[in-house]
Amino acid sequence: MTRVEAEQKGELCFRLNIALVGIRPPVFRSVVVPAAIKLSKLHMVIQAAMGWTNSHLHEFEIGDDRYGVPDPYLDEQPKAESRVQLSKALKLADAFTYIYDFGDDWEHRIVIEAYESLDASGLPFCIGGAGACPPEDVGGVWGFARFLDEISNPEHPEHAATLEWYGGAFDPAAFDLATVNRRFVGYLQTMS
Repeated sequence: MTRVEAEQKGELCFRLNIALVGIRPPVFRSVVVPAAIKLSKLHMVIQAAMGWTNSHLHEFEIGDDRYGVPDPYLDEQPKAESRVQLSKALKLADAFTYIYDFGDDWEHRIVIEAYESLDASGLPFCIGGAGACPPEDVGGVWGFARFLDEISNPEHPEHAATLEWYGGAFDPAAFDLATVNRRFVGYLQTMS
């Protein structure tokens, strides 16, 4: 079945690679979503896949267009994400950017790894990934590097305070596929 035929039947799916930019060790997720997913729902998929808590503003940058939730404090308003399907927003692009938390500015590079024809009723699901999501409000890429240094070095003067702030140990390599897929259920029920 061709991409056009799959899209017409409502069976076109994208396998997306969602990767945090500038993070070491690498943090990424590989997820399968329906091509017709609304950007507002894709936002929730990204939140669940990465392990974010949906506590901050976000925005999609696709080509020359910006999509998000209207915010009276923004000078330039993004297009409404709730009205746009991913396949329509992409046009001919095969990669785009998702920014989460305008203070920490977590940039996610999202690349379409493959087009697939699947029954979309069981989607989304995660098929792989690596690395633990940084804690919320850690201070972006630079703050995360500092956090890792402080939490992993018992000799660091801020070690105890950082452990207390985070609430315990942190394993930057941690990734659990089953946990990510369980999070999809809870996040997406709120979007139904």
